[in-house]
Amino acid sequence: MSTVMHVRCPHELPEETYRQVLEMLAELSPVVQALPPTAALVELKGALRYHGTDARRLGESLRVRTLSRLGVDVRIGVGPSITVAATASAQVPEPGGVLAVEPDQVAAWLGPLPVDALHGIGPRQAEALRDYGIHCVGLLAAVPPAAVQRLLGGRAGRTAADRARGIDPRPVVPRALPATATVSRTFSRHAIDGAEVRAALLELVVGLGRLLRRRGQAARALTLTLTFVGDGGWERTRRLTEPSAHDDDLRLIAYQLMDAAGLQRGRLTALALKGEDLVGADQVVEQLSLDDAREARLAVEAAVDRVRDRFGPDVIGPAAVFRHAS
Repeated sequence: MSTVMHVRCPHELPEETYRQVLEMLAELSPVVQALPPTAALVELKGALRYHGTDARRLGESLRVRTLSRLGVDVRIGVGPSITVAATASAQVPEPGGVLAVEPDQVAAWLGPLPVDALHGIGPRQAEALRDYGIHCVGLLAAVPPAAVQRLLGGRAGRTAADRARGIDPRPVVPRALPATATVSRTFSRHAIDGAEVRAALLELVVGLGRLLRRRGQAARALTLTLTFVGDGGWERTRRLTEPSAHDDDLRLIAYQLMDAAGLQRGRLTALALKGEDLVGADQVVEQLSLDDAREARLAVEAAVDRVRDRFGPDVIGPAAVFRHAS
């Protein structure tokens, strides 16, 4: 029996409306996992017995309610696992509808789909698979797992091979909309744009990245807030290409935001960097990386995190931060 529901709301849905959709999902089942900014998972195993209906009808009922109460149409996929349900919801054409896949239908339904339609397969992974003639999910399922691991890497390959066969033991974990994560720096004297401010921003990036990784979260967007002498301020938000908690990715967006501020001789009193639209790290699609240097930096980042956890956050960090530490 299909027991997992994946719900996709329209893109750019206001957060308040998204929260109202989550409240409606909680009326169906106590096990709701928010996947901001516009999606959610629902475990239906107990809910089906309580409501006395099947998963397809429950999805159709939800769609009627979101339309009538909120004016929001949703795309709903239902399946025996998170992968199948999320893949199904992506196959529902906009503006909305319900697609339910029963356990005995999984192999036949997944098989003809393009390989990049399988939930969790990113563009680079799909490209690598297609280069080796693996164009559909059925072919991916037929390839020995060891061969997929050689193509995509150990863990990513094992995961892709399993999910192509409909194997996904992950449970739906109750999770409300996550809070934001903010780090800030106040200057002991008025600072102007330059090496000192850039070093302070880098320090915030490192602090935010470590905070997110310790909480098991990743940011979809960053907001930079500058406070000037006289209580003047500047604030902008920019989205990341993919959710991340890695220093490299956060630094790129933070520097873009600082450049966008166009500071000349502005006298700053404080900086704040906020990670927004947070998602659980387990929800981030791991893209195949062809950048050996990036992979090496990520390995170093993990090692540095272990050192900081053992000896304290200030024991190691970028040289620029230590040079300009006040």
